[in-house]
Amino acid sequence: MSNIVLQLSTEIQNEIKTYYATSTVERNAPGVIFAAKLPDTAITIYKSGKVMFQGIGAKREASRWGEVKEKNPVQNPNSNAINAKGDKLPENFALMSVIGSDETGTGDYFGPVTVAAVYVPKDKIELIYEIGVKDSKMLNDTLMTRMAPDIMSICPHSILTLRNEKYNQLQAKGYSQGKIKAMLHNQALKNVLSKIAPDKPDYILIDQFAERNIYYNHLKNEKEIVRENVLFSTKAEQLHSAVAAASILARYAFLREMDRLSKIVGIELQKGASGKVDEMAANIWLKHGEETLRSMAKWHFANTDKARHLIEKKRK
Repeated sequence: MSNIVLQLSTEIQNEIKTYYATSTVERNAPGVIFAAKLPDTAITIYKSGKVMFQGIGAKREASRWGEVKEKNPVQNPNSNAINAKGDKLPENFALMSVIGSDETGTGDYFGPVTVAAVYVPKDKIELIYEIGVKDSKMLNDTLMTRMAPDIMSICPHSILTLRNEKYNQLQAKGYSQGKIKAMLHNQALKNVLSKIAPDKPDYILIDQFAERNIYYNHLKNEKEIVRENVLFSTKAEQLHSAVAAASILARYAFLREMDRLSKIVGIELQKGASGKVDEMAANIWLKHGEETLRSMAKWHFANTDKARHLIEKKRK
């Protein structure tokens, strides 16, 4: 099946809606504003301005509305070439059907820990690259926020957001951040495997944050542990589009929760764990109280004590 994505103006999008009006179908996927189905082609318009043509007649229909460029070969990165550490990946791994998982928010004082897992089958890899998916370190928050609904509409996925109240409870019980992350990754992977069953991926790739034995030791008390064809590698976003997509969805979920928390205190919360974060935490503590700060922060971080010291200085 052919997949083509064009970035088109609002004017041309409106022309497309009129042209395919008699073939309109209902699509409730995130970000979709119009969808039509021909006998050999599906046409989908997204809020981002991207228009996707899928099917045998994709090139024919896309050519009506814009220039269809020849696709560049899908990248097939080598883990040695990018100095990644972890498991040795099979040859042509980047071209296989893979579930990738990644997390974010673990180094931020404010906001949640989020984990996402995404299944990118081999016939969707080109499409995922076409919509702009790549290592999230090469994208800004605005781009990732725009891109996330497209990813969610194309690929089976699971996004888990661990809010601070629950995070602080687990941490107080003695759960390390590594254990918390392992549990979230395992659950997200189970969710995606359930969604695609009875199909299975060729492999699962986890962006490595712990050695294999440590990761599975964290999960030893879990009832169901995903083990089949699981690989671990650092820099995994550069090794398969599934991990790159997962990283974008994890960041998207993190940003949404940060927006929610920011509205509670009326200011945009600072990311990271810098001195600016200490100042902001102290101000929130003074204005809104300890419980409010606890509800939006990772309480065991050193920033809490630093904020407390700043408050003591201000009160002298």
